[in-house]
Amino acid sequence: MLPQHLKQIRVLMLNDKESLERTLFRLEQGFELQFRLGPSLQGKRVMVHTNYPIEGKEFERNNFRVLGWSYPTGREDDSDKFCSLDLKMAGSYQYYFGYGATERSGGGYIVVDPVLRVGADNDILPLDCITIQTYLSKCLGHLDDWPDRLRVAKESGYNMIHFTPLQTLGESRSCYSLADQLNFNPEFSPAGQSYSWEDVGALVEMLKKEWNMLCITDVVYNHTAANSGWIKEHPECGYNLVNSPHLRPAWVLDRALWHLTTRVAEGRYEAKGLPADITNESHLNAIRSVLWQDVYPQLKLWEFYQVKVDVVVEQFRTLLLNGTKPDHSKTEGKKGLRIIQDPHYRRYGSTVDMDSALETFVPHSSSPQHIEECCGWLRQKVNELNEEKLHIVHQHQEQAANCIVGNVVYERLADHGPKLGPVCTKNPMVTRYFTFPYPVMTLEQELQLLDQPDKTCHFLAHNGWVMSDDPLRNFAEPGSNVYVRRELVCWGDSVKLRYGNGPEDCPYLWAHMQKYTEITAKYFHGVRLDNCHSTPLHVAEFMLDVARTVCPNLYVVAELFTGSEELDNIFVTKLGITSLIREAMSAGDSHEEGRLVYRYGGEPVGACVQPSLRPLMPSIAHAMFLDVTHDNECPIQLRSALDSLPSSAMVSMACCATGSTRGYDELVPHQISVVKEERFYPKWNPSAPPSSTGEVGLQTGIIAGKLALNKLHQELASQGFIQVFVDQVNADIVAVTRHCPSTHQSVVAVCRTAFWNPKTHQYDTDVPPMFIPGKIEEVVLQARTVERHAGCYKKDDNYINGMPEYTVEIKEHISLQESTVVKQAGVISKGASEFVQEITFQKLTPGSVIAFRVSLDPKAQKMAGLLRFYLSQFSPKYRRGSVADENPPQALQKPLAQLMSRLTLADLNVLLFRCDSEEQEDGGGCYSIPGWESLKYAGLQGLMSVLADIRPNNDLGHPVCANLRQGDWLIDFVSNRLINREGPLAQVGQWLGAMFDFLKHIPRYLVPCYFDAILVSTYTTALDATHKLMSSFIQNGSSFVRYLALGSVQMCGVGRFPALPPISTKIKDVPYRISPITGEKEQCCVSLAAGLPHFSSGIFRCWGRDTFIALRGLMLLTGRHTEARNIILAFAGTLRHGLIPNLLGEGRCARYNCRDAVWWWLQCIQDYATHVPEGHEILRCPVTRMFPTDDCEPLAPGEVEQPLYDVIHEALQRHLKGISFRERNAGSKIDMNMREEGFNVATNVDPATGFVTGGNRFNCGTWMDKMGESERARNKGMPATPRDGAAVEIVGLSKSAVRWVVELHAKGLFPYDGVKVHRDGKEVFISYSQWNQQLQQSFEAGFWVSGDPKDPNEKHPDLVHKKGIYKDSYGASSPWCDYQLRPNFTIAMVVAPELFTAERAWMALDMAEKKLLGALGMKTLDPDDMVYCGVYDNALDNDNYNVAKGFNYHQGPEWLWPVGYFLRAKLYFAKKLGEEAYAKTVTLVKNVLSRHYTHLERSPWKGLPELTNENGQYCSFSCETQAWSLATVLEVLYDL
Repeated sequence: MLPQHLKQIRVLMLNDKESLERTLFRLEQGFELQFRLGPSLQGKRVMVHTNYPIEGKEFERNNFRVLGWSYPTGREDDSDKFCSLDLKMAGSYQYYFGYGATERSGGGYIVVDPVLRVGADNDILPLDCITIQTYLSKCLGHLDDWPDRLRVAKESGYNMIHFTPLQTLGESRSCYSLADQLNFNPEFSPAGQSYSWEDVGALVEMLKKEWNMLCITDVVYNHTAANSGWIKEHPECGYNLVNSPHLRPAWVLDRALWHLTTRVAEGRYEAKGLPADITNESHLNAIRSVLWQDVYPQLKLWEFYQVKVDVVVEQFRTLLLNGTKPDHSKTEGKKGLRIIQDPHYRRYGSTVDMDSALETFVPHSSSPQHIEECCGWLRQKVNELNEEKLHIVHQHQEQAANCIVGNVVYERLADHGPKLGPVCTKNPMVTRYFTFPYPVMTLEQELQLLDQPDKTCHFLAHNGWVMSDDPLRNFAEPGSNVYVRRELVCWGDSVKLRYGNGPEDCPYLWAHMQKYTEITAKYFHGVRLDNCHSTPLHVAEFMLDVARTVCPNLYVVAELFTGSEELDNIFVTKLGITSLIREAMSAGDSHEEGRLVYRYGGEPVGACVQPSLRPLMPSIAHAMFLDVTHDNECPIQLRSALDSLPSSAMVSMACCATGSTRGYDELVPHQISVVKEERFYPKWNPSAPPSSTGEVGLQTGIIAGKLALNKLHQELASQGFIQVFVDQVNADIVAVTRHCPSTHQSVVAVCRTAFWNPKTHQYDTDVPPMFIPGKIEEVVLQARTVERHAGCYKKDDNYINGMPEYTVEIKEHISLQESTVVKQAGVISKGASEFVQEITFQKLTPGSVIAFRVSLDPKAQKMAGLLRFYLSQFSPKYRRGSVADENPPQALQKPLAQLMSRLTLADLNVLLFRCDSEEQEDGGGCYSIPGWESLKYAGLQGLMSVLADIRPNNDLGHPVCANLRQGDWLIDFVSNRLINREGPLAQVGQWLGAMFDFLKHIPRYLVPCYFDAILVSTYTTALDATHKLMSSFIQNGSSFVRYLALGSVQMCGVGRFPALPPISTKIKDVPYRISPITGEKEQCCVSLAAGLPHFSSGIFRCWGRDTFIALRGLMLLTGRHTEARNIILAFAGTLRHGLIPNLLGEGRCARYNCRDAVWWWLQCIQDYATHVPEGHEILRCPVTRMFPTDDCEPLAPGEVEQPLYDVIHEALQRHLKGISFRERNAGSKIDMNMREEGFNVATNVDPATGFVTGGNRFNCGTWMDKMGESERARNKGMPATPRDGAAVEIVGLSKSAVRWVVELHAKGLFPYDGVKVHRDGKEVFISYSQWNQQLQQSFEAGFWVSGDPKDPNEKHPDLVHKKGIYKDSYGASSPWCDYQLRPNFTIAMVVAPELFTAERAWMALDMAEKKLLGALGMKTLDPDDMVYCGVYDNALDNDNYNVAKGFNYHQGPEWLWPVGYFLRAKLYFAKKLGEEAYAKTVTLVKNVLSRHYTHLERSPWKGLPELTNENGQYCSFSCETQAWSLATVLEVLYDL
């Protein structure tokens, strides 16, 4: 087992209804694949099925098992759960998933690469190291001679051989037309010998063990030779006229064309302008006219599709006379008639459906006249239908004529065609589409055979290919007209095989091909799937499963001609194809060839280091990139002999498998035909003279160059040169760089192609100089194709010989000074860290190649090594290429984790976060990328959010990467902002600074990837340090929990100015600092920002309401108890009028204009006392009062102090007595929109109900506090949501507080049991216990909306428009506002659940879910309400009272924080209702939260917004991350 940090883990996110069958996912053995749930599936009971077998079990394609889920955090939190596969077997595997009644909601395939091994010690041969050479087996001679002929591959540096099939060939002698799939071709055995597969196996084993070479061969599943013995005995294995009667018309046409051929060959059409020797356009026109005048009319092919009219009409007449009625169960009452094709395809064998005829043609009566009339209608309709069939056949015949003429043009007229000469029976006018194993007869006699199945079963369809056909369609099956339209480019030597849907459809064929597959897999290391795109997928799937049972690490290659990567992927994924054959010859010029090199492998130079656990990314198929394939035209004919070497060099520099075909390296100047070639390959002889035809050596062709290139290819792949850069120097020079990201060595190959013959094409004599960054260590090789005097090429009769007039002049491993290609090399320095060598060339002639080995200049090399040394403390992947530091700088002597362990969470706020306005307080700001945008944070998260998008796709062109390459500004920014601080933060800054000092001395193209590596390491270490300072709930929590907990670090910090008023000096553990402004000692308590970026600094940072809604989630649950205590006590010191301020303004500029903040504060004290060990001690903590009386000026800290329980009692007492005052400085100075009446603040406890009630219609004292601002719309100074009266959440919060003080008093922890108040002129004592009971009794009577008109509690039945809910308020000045459906009652449910009857609560929650629950938040108003508007636009000013200047802030937009209370309430009451309700609710909760998790992961702010517009749409006026949004979601997870 690998240690976890080295193990490669890929994560595949499953999304509902996402089918990835056409996406390729490639994995290696030893990888772990994890399936995780995307947001659309979280909360659902998902089951993942796969056919990847349990260890030790055989693979069965249709045997699926369910994977078990792992819960890394031990909790049922779907953000982290996964199921996984440890991949140890090569092949293609399927997975699918579903939930509930949906078994399949999505799925796909994964392909696991084989591990190939060579040599006596079974060394691994990486796929990218492969260099393969193809041999036409029939040109190898007797098996005894094979080693001498195959040695050419070994001595040319290849490590894999591809043999065309070794079986007995058919009559045509094509390498791919096999007469017998099971036997070794007897022609490979000399007289008196009989070699077998075992002998081949022994040779293959010798090549593997002694020569370090693997062998693969073809499997041909699609067809067999027309003369195969077994197909005569088993004609059902092909497409014949018995099992495929739809081919009968095509066969008739095929025979007619054969007879046309014989007549044309005999000259019988010369009079009609069609001689045997077809040479011009008029002959082609003559073919068309003969077809239309003589052939088609005689064949009457349309009759196979038509109906005999008289027979149908007679049948219909009889039915009518008998009074037969249509069978409505068949027709379903639908009228209309169509021809039903005769499945046996007899002439006039088709019919019409009589039920449809009776339904469609109904006589007016049963009189003979009406029946005849009706039969007339039918006759007319059937004639029309026959006419349609005639038209369709006419179209088929038109296409057939075009294809026949096109075929003749290619075979007889075209320059690039075979020029077959006059028509004769050996070279017919068109290739026959069917076998005809009978003696010659006339066409008329042949057509009579159609009725004799014992004969027609032997008329077998030939195979071939169809231009731009759908590769997933079998062109020989019913429904295809390829044969009758003559669209098949036919192989007249091969019969197409008919497998059917499975072994039961053709048992002999499946068994025969299974044996063939087993033999191949037993003796070879891999297979090439011949004609893969036309092989039925289910057949290839079955056969490869068989092959992998015999040879588990089977190497599978194929060449696909689907024309689309998506279609390629269907074959690659279903079959588990390891490498797709790609060809350099497909490139029309050097630009395109360079693009192919870049496309088929490797990552860009300077790519980011990827984490070992990362998302599984779709990939393109692994390439086997060949300079030429064995069945394509010869490059020397299409380009020039001189291009063989440079094009080969470009292919060898590709980061994938590469190779060639035998004959290319020897400069054979023609295609070696797989059909016609019968000569032998030359043998290996190291001292063969250039003129030799039967032997080759290093002097032959470009073999010496190829040997050097193959060695280089294998070295680059085995030593980790995985990065690729292709530079198009000019029209014919391409430079390919391969770079090793750990040692920073490069090899740069400069290739001068010669697509045109230099003798006829004028090449540019000016070769531009090259600039190579770094230090050139050596010239790995320089090679030129040169002419020599060794005679001219003459095709040999016995051997496949090449052009003796060219050879390669090559030197390897020489110094730059010894090179004859390079004129001079000057060193130019490009800045402190970069050396660039300028190379000018003197002999880089067309057809030459030079490759340099380049390293960084010595200083940069050392700096990169030191960087890797220090990075290896974070991951062992940096060890390779690292250099130990003899005398480390002071800043780097301690590991980063040790420095980080000294940071507080307030320090980590500075290190990781701080938005622009927070940073500006200190005179800084966030880094801005010129021409792009500013980072969201000055801390590391600002960069990490951007780098997270750059890294997976290696988007090195991103403006941030460009900025890093251009200069050190960003690097210095990161370290300097920390160095300028004191203490441990400065030390982290110095550590970064020292790392960046190394970074500044390496080449600029490497700066982005190492900058990313340093930042990732610093960031992950900082996260570890953060979690260690938090509660066990966070430390052991899921990723989601930890993400939310980061919100605590994001929001809680210490600014340049103290945001909180000082707390008592008697309190322990209060942080102090020397003020950066006054130089005096001052408290520096952490304060909580309401949201970023708008509420983060200055007087707008701290708000009483926001602080105490967020405090439990962000501070208590995260374990920040001391800081929470300090905030509670600081706000306690500002109590005035019995209220806690809304806008804190450091206490001195506080505004006491909200009715709810004091209740949230009391709730937090209760939460603190219950959540924190010994938490009730806070009640005795001294509070230093800033305003001990309502009207005093702010007092100095410590002047008046009293215990917290006194302050609590005061707040309750003031409410019971009644609060009424006018805000200080009332007027435009403190609020430019408020009307005069709005500054009057009043709140009290209603003696009748115990409800805390207050406010007026000109102010808004709850969280829904939007004040109108538009003069144009006349809403200025009018609150959108005054919520005066008793707001439901305040009633719930006050009930919670009163209940708690009653409990505290009973335990002796709170000295007060009630308050004396004046009522009706008398002083009365109201006990807290009495208040508590009154609230309990009054709540549902006052707030429940039953919808029952007889309900005695219902004051305004006419205002009810949603029943089964709780009112939003009680006693509002506008009574209809009480009845609006809003999410606020859910808050009361969480803090005071005792007020609610479970069944009623559940009804109300159900309504809230249906009407208010949005994607991320809760609608703030019922969408059925007439003033609902879900889009918040604060900049819009128009005449609309309800929306102008954002008036609808709380009238529809979806706020996030209430969703936390809704879900918590739902969980609480679901538990009361039983297990089923609870299980359903947990599903809902997980599903809703998954959307928050996704948002959090994707947000560059790493936060949750204040609100969204309707249906979760982005709102640009919202804070990007809001404290209470993060806090309440975290609280839900805590409850879960």
